[in-house]
Amino acid sequence: MVTSAPIGVIGGSGLYSLLDDAEEVELTTPYGPPSDVVTVGRIGSRSVAFVPRHGRDHRFPPHRIPYRANLWALRSLGVRQVLAPNAVGSLRPEHGPGVIVVPDQLVDRTSGRVQTYYDTSGAVHVSFADPYCPSGRAVAVASARAGGWETVDGGTLVVIEGPRFSTRAESRWFAANGWTIVGMTGFPEAVLARELALCYTPLSLVTDHDAGVEAGEGVTHEEVLEFFAQNVTRMRTLVADAVRSLPTDRTCPCRSALDGLKLPFELP
Repeated sequence: MVTSAPIGVIGGSGLYSLLDDAEEVELTTPYGPPSDVVTVGRIGSRSVAFVPRHGRDHRFPPHRIPYRANLWALRSLGVRQVLAPNAVGSLRPEHGPGVIVVPDQLVDRTSGRVQTYYDTSGAVHVSFADPYCPSGRAVAVASARAGGWETVDGGTLVVIEGPRFSTRAESRWFAANGWTIVGMTGFPEAVLARELALCYTPLSLVTDHDAGVEAGEGVTHEEVLEFFAQNVTRMRTLVADAVRSLPTDRTCPCRSALDGLKLPFELP
């Protein structure tokens, strides 16, 4: 059985069947339990730890996900590279349902979410100008294109608080700012990963056009889940291909994100 893993996947429960030789690991963290037990197994020769972002029964809405516990639990298992598939709405008419976007920028429009590990014992200012791992992004783009996905390399993900969807006015405002896609779960995941010196790479599947992009009734929860379910087999293949292609040695800036900083506690 595999009991540690250098690669982590945070995603929907439909991705469970990714792993061979799977073993469930119950973990505690200083920030409470993760969303669910972590499943550790293999994809080919690579050891992988998987945590269902919302819990296997989808009990955590986006603003209640235990983000800090999830990332801490992964690092404690040896994870240093994280792939994060998620469902998003498109803010661009040309990027319709079924497109994979691998964003290179992020805008935080959440409120009230705890977004740091360093909030009680002195200031630790981590660079976040480029929020995603360049090596992971390159692998994600190449894997998606090789898998036949229409793929967008770059763009800005705006993360909203949820659980409601955007109004038309909000959606049009996001688009007018030049942002590309909108979702509810990409933050604070990305910054927490950076605070743990982890590589973090999003794989964003467009499930709908957001409310302000086109006329109609606007997106519904059922439509998003239905579209993602229709594509979950392809997403599993994409994630598995990306896992196999991730570098075994990290040479990206993510690994040195904490160099020179005085941390108030020891990382796992």
